[in-house]
Amino acid sequence: MEIINFLSSHADLKLDASFKDITTIKMGGKIKYLISPFDMNRLKLIINFLKEYAIPYKVVGRGSNMVCGSRDYNGCVILLEHINHYHFEDDNTIYVESGMVIPRLANTLAKLGYSGLEFASGIPGNLGGLVFMNAGAYKKEMSDIISEVLVLSDGEYKWLNREECAFSYRHSIFHERRDIVILAARLNLVKRPCDDIRNLIQDRLARRRATQPLDKPSCGSCFKNPEGDYAWRLIDGVGMRGYNYHGIEVSQKHPNFIINAGGGTGEAFVATLNLVKTRVLEEYGVSLREEVEIFNC
Repeated sequence: MEIINFLSSHADLKLDASFKDITTIKMGGKIKYLISPFDMNRLKLIINFLKEYAIPYKVVGRGSNMVCGSRDYNGCVILLEHINHYHFEDDNTIYVESGMVIPRLANTLAKLGYSGLEFASGIPGNLGGLVFMNAGAYKKEMSDIISEVLVLSDGEYKWLNREECAFSYRHSIFHERRDIVILAARLNLVKRPCDDIRNLIQDRLARRRATQPLDKPSCGSCFKNPEGDYAWRLIDGVGMRGYNYHGIEVSQKHPNFIINAGGGTGEAFVATLNLVKTRVLEEYGVSLREEVEIFNC
């Protein structure tokens, strides 16, 4: 009861929730404690508490790039949905907290005439997740507009500049430093006519709808593109388009999307992922690197 009382006093708490409820691919086992801290200071208190009681924990964004196994997680999953504020610090710099949903922010900025986030307008994640992945599309990525990232590290708040974040293609220092929690970032934007921004966003969204299986549960692109090539082309080239294994399917529409076609599990997803990698390596000599995060599997 002490654990429940503490968590519920500093966060919204759900007991025995499921990863199915918090991931876009809609699968995974139960979660013992699912919480949404009320603010950054409460988050700091909670993490210190969890460490003291040796309770494992995982900070999750919107679950749009995450595949979870079927076994139950006897720990605490932390959502940052309440840590979602933003404000302009000057004419071109905006402070945005991790829980802010990026498509919502991109549309808000478009109405205000601020450009820079159009490329991410169709990515169904929050700021923290996009910073973690250095997410990108259409030859743009988050590191192009980030100046600093606010983190919680060793119980202290700290600003990291862009160089300290060690951004690269779909990667950042936060992959190696899982103990660091991304709290906010400063983004550099530019003024542009509202109509131009809105038109670009609509164009990007239309291209996504035409080429990606957005009507199916998925975690987006599964593999990073090899240098000078496209993962989808290699997957298609080994005849994996449409492959289905226990409800996990390599999308007919876009082979770099592996979807939950019905009743899929994290274990079946990993098996499919590994088969794709094996076949591509055997046929092309290319080692595909996954973009998706596998957890508790």
